[in-house]
Amino acid sequence: MDKISVGLIGFGTVGSGLVKVLNENRETIANRLGAEVVLKRIVDKDTTTDRGVDIGGAIFTDNADDILNDDDIAIVVELIGGTGVAKELTLKALDGGKHVVTANKALLSTFGREIFGAALKKNLTIGFEASVGGGIPVLKSLREGLTANKIESICGIINGTANYILTEMGDKGAKFEDVLKEAQEKGYAEADPTYDVEGNDTAHKLALLISMAYGAYIDLSDIYTEGISQITPTDIAFADELGYKIKLLAVAKNEDGVVSARVHPTLLKKSHLLSSVNGVYNAVFIEGDAVGSTMFYGQGAGMMATASAVAADVIDICRDIISGGKVRVTPLGYSESAMKDRLSIKEMGELEVPYYIRFTAVDKAEVLSKITGVLGEHNISIASVIQEGEVKAEGGSVPLVILTHKAREASLEESIREIEEVEGLLAGKTLFIRVEES
Repeated sequence: MDKISVGLIGFGTVGSGLVKVLNENRETIANRLGAEVVLKRIVDKDTTTDRGVDIGGAIFTDNADDILNDDDIAIVVELIGGTGVAKELTLKALDGGKHVVTANKALLSTFGREIFGAALKKNLTIGFEASVGGGIPVLKSLREGLTANKIESICGIINGTANYILTEMGDKGAKFEDVLKEAQEKGYAEADPTYDVEGNDTAHKLALLISMAYGAYIDLSDIYTEGISQITPTDIAFADELGYKIKLLAVAKNEDGVVSARVHPTLLKKSHLLSSVNGVYNAVFIEGDAVGSTMFYGQGAGMMATASAVAADVIDICRDIISGGKVRVTPLGYSESAMKDRLSIKEMGELEVPYYIRFTAVDKAEVLSKITGVLGEHNISIASVIQEGEVKAEGGSVPLVILTHKAREASLEESIREIEEVEGLLAGKTLFIRVEES
């Protein structure tokens, strides 16, 4: 039986999972592939810590050149993360004629144009299924299974940390800060959680989904990004009363050639399939013109789920090698000549959706009429109003929640500015959350 050699750079959590998968499923992989995948070399700066997995006959060193200069190694798996050394090693591997598999969404969403271009010039493959949705095969589905479709929209929960926090806040009525601390203690959130809770991780993943859906490179600056740190138990309770759940969503919609690209907290009807995605799980809802609605659900992170996706990319590349080395499908699923340099991006001010607005209102009879009056002047019609809460002293404040019909975001922002400038109406900052209807 033929053998194909692989080199692994980065022997952390996912790297350990990959070694485990390749070892434990060696026979299954060989039977499906018709060849043996051999992990020949492993590189990590830490060569002393016991990872608890058997590396078999692999050579373990701290020098990446041991892999890059080994002519027998056909595939390099990069699992060190970041955009500095990872970029350098990825480009070196490609320049040396080696295929690359990575889970590095930050690297590809930032430098994808350069890296994918380098791979195509060398007729090599970049496998990156694990970079979005962990073990969920959503990229392969976009690249191949839905290739005959015009993608109309993508709506996804693709950060497990943020989804866990929102789920726990809803279940326990706890504050964001308290649930975040618990998530850090359980290992679901990093010591510095900014990347996850402020939407940056989700934006990186959405950039890759957009490129694959619409055949164009997109800058991260084109994706509106807003996190969940301002969401309170009060908002979750009011949303529940109105029949909604709050989720951090990645949204991309093609509207007559103009793409809406955004990451933000969103109210979803409880009946929507994504509303039932809880904890650290991920799901991506994709609508195609031919296939209709599809949803991909599963573990969006974790050692074994992510390792499963990495291993699948390795096996796909091995199939290409066995068949003669021709790259069958381009990284983003579009021919190089068809890839567009830019997309036409919809301005957030032009967005038209319903809105949840929470005012911290002074407890006076005329406040509601004045607020609704200003909203009406900006053509913002009201669907529901909830005003409740205990007032501790005369002139205290109560939360006032308004759910609007579809409104233009620029008009909403202008109306909120005007309301906040009126003395005696509000006792705190106003929060609004977009509502996803589809």
